[in-house]
Formats: sequence, structure tokens, C-alpha cells
Amino acid sequence: MLTGERLALNVLQRMSGIATATSQYVDAVAGYQTKILDTRKTAPGLRILDKYAVLAAGAQNHRFGLYDLVLIKDNHINFAGGISNAVEIVRSKYQNKYKIEVETSTIDEVKEALSSGVDIIMLDNMNTSMMKEAVGIINGKALTEASGGITLSGITDIAETGVDYISVGAITHSSPALDISLYVV
Repeated sequence: MLTGERLALNVLQRMSGIATATSQYVDAVAGYQTKILDTRKTAPGLRILDKYAVLAAGAQNHRFGLYDLVLIKDNHINFAGGISNAVEIVRSKYQNKYKIEVETSTIDEVKEALSSGVDIIMLDNMNTSMMKEAVGIINGKALTEASGGITLSGITDIAETGVDYISVGAITHSSPALDISLYVV
């Protein structure tokens, strides 16, 4: 038992810290339609455990890897020459095999993503008034996800915009470990 004590305690402390932080975010949006998501920003080799701790605390997993959802980010958009082109490239290669999410940071990008018929539109680093405008434009034609710089202090304001999801990387990459000890008597 003493041989594995430190490893077991380190893992338990990390997972408990993630679950505790996650539950604070989940509690902060209680009463809203908004769901909290994690990200892929996990500790190497611990992704399954990190994501399990998120689920145990009442949030949802965003995606485990590059194989279960296409997320078109700013560099992909720039490389493809625009959102519409990036979406078309994905669709021509994979047809409807994967859901497609597009990262947007302006209202014009939101409109282009919407007209491309994507499944999820990420509202990245937008202020709450811009998010609210974007949610109104999207009007249920795609799911919405707020992302980028999300903190516990501002999460209720974000939920009030009507977004479907809020992704929080900090719950897996920055949650403090809980202080847990093992005493043998």
C-alpha cells in the first residue's frame, strides 16, 4: 500500500480538485439552459480521468480527441480562405460523418458559419453583449458555445446570453488539487 500511496493520493487530489472546481461552475449556471463543457486541455495520460471528474461534478465532456467532432479554428479558417471554404473542405472529405463546430470572434463570422450550416458555433472571446447578439442571430439554427477566458466570476452573465454551452479549459488545466492525506493507524 505504501508503494502506491503517493501516486494514488496525487491522482485523487487532482481529480477531486477538478470535480470541486467543475461543480462551482455547474452551480453558477443552475437555472439556465446552459451546460458547462470541459476541453481537451488535460494532463498528459490523464485525459480519461480528468474528463471523468468533470462528468462526476455534473458538467459534460466536449470531445476526447480530434476523431469525434470537427472543430474548425481560426488557423484552419485562415488557411482555407474563410469559414465557408473550410466547412466545404470538411464536408467534401467526410460528408456528414462528423458534426462540425466553427470558432467565430465577430458577428460577420457568426453569420458566415450559420449560412454554412454548421452544427455548433463557438463564440470565442466575445463580450456578453456581442454573445447575446450572436445568439439572437443564430436563433436556434445551430448550437452555441461560449469559449475563451471564461472565469467563475463572469459565468452567470454569459449564461444569461442564452448560449447552450460554456467551455472552460481552466477546470482541467488549472484547478488546484485538494489536500488529501492517508494516515495508517
